[in-house]
This record gives sequence, structure tokens and C-alpha cells, in this order.
Amino acid sequence: MIDLNIQNEFSKLHSVVLGIGSSNGPKPNITETFDPRSLHSVKAGCYPDEKDIIKSLDLFKEILVKYGVHVFRPENIKDFNQVFARDISFVLDNKLIVPNIIPERSLEIQGLDKIISLIKKENILHVPNNVYVEGGDVVVHDNFVFVGYSKENDFATYKVARTNIKALDFLKSKFSKKNIIGFELMKSDVDCYNNALHLDCCFQPLGKNNILVCFDIFKNQESVFLIKDIFKSYNIIELDLEQMSKLNSNIFSISNEVVISDISFKEINYKLEKGGLIVEKIDYSEISKMGGLFRCSTLPLIRT
Repeated sequence: MIDLNIQNEFSKLHSVVLGIGSSNGPKPNITETFDPRSLHSVKAGCYPDEKDIIKSLDLFKEILVKYGVHVFRPENIKDFNQVFARDISFVLDNKLIVPNIIPERSLEIQGLDKIISLIKKENILHVPNNVYVEGGDVVVHDNFVFVGYSKENDFATYKVARTNIKALDFLKSKFSKKNIIGFELMKSDVDCYNNALHLDCCFQPLGKNNILVCFDIFKNQESVFLIKDIFKSYNIIELDLEQMSKLNSNIFSISNEVVISDISFKEINYKLEKGGLIVEKIDYSEISKMGGLFRCSTLPLIRT
């Protein structure tokens, strides 16, 4: 059995689900995309090939294994994109939350059936039908749980609005000892510079008291003030909208000392190393063309 334990984003990682790229299905057309980065890639004719997706994920796995992480992979669903394991379920404390997600991705959870069978049933939470939340919108920081969400008008308007305000109430009811804080994010189905697909696309606490954040994409100034107050003792590394659009915050922590980042994020990587972190670098640019990066590709199960 798997004894789940996730308290924050950067404690030592012991086991994780990493997405797969095999049998990824045909490249989407414009009408089949549901985020602005994928839309841009399709229009530009640079949507990644399956072999390049697999190569990138294999490089990621090599780094994880290098640090002694046990890597689970989803069971393959033929002709279906299963790269972004983060969103189809996520762990808080010792609970696996299985959310409602957009219909285009709902089949993905079947790829985790064998892994979920290794978790005690009492530690699996299924959200109610009216609650929508994706794992990329949930960032855990010890006693805090930060949730990127959209109010009803935005949630009904944008395909990229994946977490509704009802998710806050659900999480508060199930994790009453946690301080659940919602951040409303700017959304756009077509403009990468005015859209944070998920909270981890603009905000992430890291080890060694570092944090990556793009304040310009938060809808409310109160959110900015709150983050600056909570993380006042941290080295706050601010991202501009261009860096945010290229997913500079969507790196992944292997431990309090080690993160994995894209080799092209030179400015951010320098600042992280200056902040005391070891930065493992690989070329993950092909994955980014589908609207996600390192954190999006992972579902951490156990950190200690």
C-alpha cells in the first residue's frame, strides 16, 4: 500500500506519478485545443511530435531516479494525451483527491486505476458533482493551501478556468485544520500573456526560502499583499508576464535543496542557484508547447 504524505511543495520526494507520452493520439486541430499555448503551437505548426514528448519525459525520469525517487507511470490509454498527471488527482496530507475536470480530459483518471488501488479507500476523496478543481491550481505550503480559482462568470466563460469557487468550500470542509486561501487569476483562452492556466503557472514556493511569483496575473491586489506578507522572510523572485507565459514558475522540487528546471530559463536558474538551490537543467521545451511543464507532469505521492 502507498502511505500518502504531502505537506508542502519541496520536502524530500520519495514517490511520484510522472505522465507518459506514448500513444498520444493525433495532433489536435485548432478547435480541439483548450489552452492558449497549445492553440499557439497548433497555429504555428510546432505542436510536438510523440517521439519528442517521450524523450523529454524520459529525461525528466532520469533526474528523478538519480535522486532515488520511485517513479510510477499511468497505464496507457490508446490515442490519448496523458502527459499532465498533476491535474487529474492530487494529494493533500494523506488524502488523494479525485476531482471533476473538463470532459476532454475525464478519461485520464482511468490510467491511474492500478496506482489508486494501492491506496486505502478511506484515504481517497471524490469531490461532489458541482465542484471543479485541477491539481495545478492547488499549491501546498505546510499549514497553508493556496488555490487558484475563478468566480462563476469567468468559470462559465473560459475553457482555461478549471477550478471554481465551490472547490474552496469543499477543501475547507475536508481540511479544517488548514488555512485555505483562494487567489483569483486572470484568464484568456487565446492570449498566453493574460492567462494563468493554473496557479502553478504563476506561483510556487521552493526550498531554501525561495518563491517564484508573477504578481501581474493575479486579479486582485489583495492577493499580492497577502503573498508578500506570508512570504516576507522569503527570497521573492518576481516574474514578468513574458516569463510567466513561458512557464518559468512551473519547475519542480525534488527536495528542499534540489529543483529541476528548463535549460532555457537562464535568468531564473541563476537566481535560484544564487538563492542556494541546486538546479538540474534539461530541455523540456517540447512539453511547454502543450501548455504545461515540470510540475504539470507530476503527481507527487510521498514527501518527507
